[in-house]
Amino acid sequence: MISIYIEKLANYGLKKRLIKKPDYAFTVNKLLEVMKLDSFEPSGAVYNDDDSLEAILKALLDDAVNRGVIEDTTTYRDLFDTKLMACLVPAPSRVQQRFEELYQISPQTATDWYYRFSQDTDYIRSYRVARDLKWIVNTEYGALEITINRSKPEKDPRDIAAAKSAPQSGYPKCMLCRENEGYAGRLNHPARQNHRIIPITIAGTDWFMQYSPYVYYNEHCIAFNSLHTPMKVDKAAFRKLFDFIKLFPHYFVGSNADLPIVGGSILSHDHFQGGHHSFPMEKAPVDIPVKFDAYPEIEGGIVNWPMSVLRLVCEDSDKLIELSDEILTKWREYSDEDAFIYAYTDGTPHNTITPITRKRDGKFEIDLVLRNNITTEEHPMGVYHPHAEYHHIKKENIGLIEVMGMAILPPRLISEMEEVARYILNGGEITETLEKHKDWADEIKENHPEIDAVNVKKIIDNEIGLVFAKILENAGVYKRDEAGKAAFLRFINHCGGQEKC
Repeated sequence: MISIYIEKLANYGLKKRLIKKPDYAFTVNKLLEVMKLDSFEPSGAVYNDDDSLEAILKALLDDAVNRGVIEDTTTYRDLFDTKLMACLVPAPSRVQQRFEELYQISPQTATDWYYRFSQDTDYIRSYRVARDLKWIVNTEYGALEITINRSKPEKDPRDIAAAKSAPQSGYPKCMLCRENEGYAGRLNHPARQNHRIIPITIAGTDWFMQYSPYVYYNEHCIAFNSLHTPMKVDKAAFRKLFDFIKLFPHYFVGSNADLPIVGGSILSHDHFQGGHHSFPMEKAPVDIPVKFDAYPEIEGGIVNWPMSVLRLVCEDSDKLIELSDEILTKWREYSDEDAFIYAYTDGTPHNTITPITRKRDGKFEIDLVLRNNITTEEHPMGVYHPHAEYHHIKKENIGLIEVMGMAILPPRLISEMEEVARYILNGGEITETLEKHKDWADEIKENHPEIDAVNVKKIIDNEIGLVFAKILENAGVYKRDEAGKAAFLRFINHCGGQEKC
């Protein structure tokens, strides 16, 4: 019986052009080795478009569990099915060669193929990504994108306990390092045998490109330094961002900030995130045009966005790099007590920038998002960070993706919002889970007398989006009022710019 699924998986490899006909028997034997089987009975089973890769792998995993080959936990199953898929995946040199051939046709032809390949190899588990929840909420800043990501499997308590007692390893040094390619994984590090990366050169340095296995948005890619070196936003980073755009002009690319609280989750390895997606911030218009006399060819402006964004546009990327570096250098040292902006406290730096680049209508663009990670007794997690009143929805850092208008919310909200809905409709006991949402739920009920069992989910989803807009306002160093706009313009004046009349 299990031979049918081995046969189907090998035929899947043929169908997706991961292997060729001469590789078939070799691939079957590799699969048998992984499954710890020594015999195979061909049945003529083929892979049809109606077949599900997830179902084929599940059948093989269930068999491996039943025979004691692996333990029945999420982590062990994920490690094992990656090992199975690795039997189908071409060597890195072949993947790179194919990418280079297609790049000669066009950059988009190459990335289209590579993205499809990354799904076909199950490095991107498309069937898990499809379970993510996504919706749009209209706000004064445009349509914000809300997601609850379910692609990352919940950790089994048995896996957590086993990982604690497992021998510790420093290899690879982090989840981004090039050494992940082909790595078998362990209890506290995902398997990457089906992972293939693409070498690129930006600003004369060796980097690689890959896709995120969790795909928060279309063609969510990561460019990362070949060396395990810390994140740094500087002039060299701006040049690398624009070089990436020149390689892949159909993508945007940006960098997380390089300080804690306002930075990403991995500050130890220099990397960017990009992709083929137009974020809400990109669609937001400039509402206060500005100009820089030293750079007459650059169009500039403050963007109509909850965070503090200065957009610069020019046909010459070198000019944008020069001005962006001047603005960053000024911002690093800039303080304005009236606006509660301090460059340093006790020698600790607070100011940095989240830069995002793209090419649009034949011109290069860079959005410079001003960030500050100062903390106070009132806001111990950060003044320009989600405030405590919104922690019931999100308390994590506001990184690059969320800066651009896509909320990445925790899976806990799925069950918690069901409880909020029950409370709004029926009242009842205030559970420990509900307690943190109670004030918000009461406010929703008061503001929506029309709420009922039919529309309650839609209303709650919309209110989540409005909370996200408030969270982004929290993260903005200059508030969206007259005092905030005046303070923003003071900084622009400090950089040699002024409002364009």
